[in-house]
Amino acid sequence: MRRLVARSASLALLALAANACSDAGPSTTSQVSFNVATQAAPAAVRGSALGVVSTPETFTDGTNTLVISKVELVAREIELHRAGVTADCTPGVSGDCEELELGPVLIDVPLGVAGAVRTFSVQIAPGSYDKLELKIHTPSSSDDATFVQQHPDLAGVSVRVTGTYNNGPEFTYTGNLEAEMEFEFNTPVTASETGATDLTLFVNLDGWFRGTGNALVDPVTANPGQSNESLVEQNIQNSLHAFEDEDHDGRDDHGTL
Repeated sequence: MRRLVARSASLALLALAANACSDAGPSTTSQVSFNVATQAAPAAVRGSALGVVSTPETFTDGTNTLVISKVELVAREIELHRAGVTADCTPGVSGDCEELELGPVLIDVPLGVAGAVRTFSVQIAPGSYDKLELKIHTPSSSDDATFVQQHPDLAGVSVRVTGTYNNGPEFTYTGNLEAEMEFEFNTPVTASETGATDLTLFVNLDGWFRGTGNALVDPVTANPGQSNESLVEQNIQNSLHAFEDEDHDGRDDHGTL
């Protein structure tokens, strides 16, 4: 179940600095791997890895054609919430969550790949977790100086998409969406000391640039201040799901996607 509260190889390095919310680190740890998918695989795809080459994805409404060649999301405050705890993840609240990365971090969404692609792995305290929380974040030079220095073209941009619409010139959509995302797992995820756990963030790109009657809209009309800005921002939030995905097939292991 998803409730609204939403890469590159650099995530793998950033994740090494992840810390637990508890005051003292655990004596034992469990590995959790995070994957991203835009398409479900027809059968289980094991052994997903970094470095998969993306290929453009094409969408149509029967009249218009949209080709998406690159998608980037900026996220921060990625946290797993402990099962049985009533409070949401809050910085400084001991024991409620495992803090995976404060960020901001860049999620370079893999395109044209059937199944989930691993983006990074972290060590967390063993236990049961019932939801994932993260924030789609617009970085600024004042609050996110290091990130902006590394990615100056993403200052003030939380979502960036490039591609073509109706065979026209290449467009760039740049959104400044700020949204806290909360994804409840249908069955709590158990992170154990003896094995790795896999989670997938599923991004349904097909729904991003669609309006009334499922008709495609020109992504340029969704840029800040344009007529479809709010429509596409809401579509992006509605398109994200997170779930346990041990076989990396881009489907919820517990049967809801």
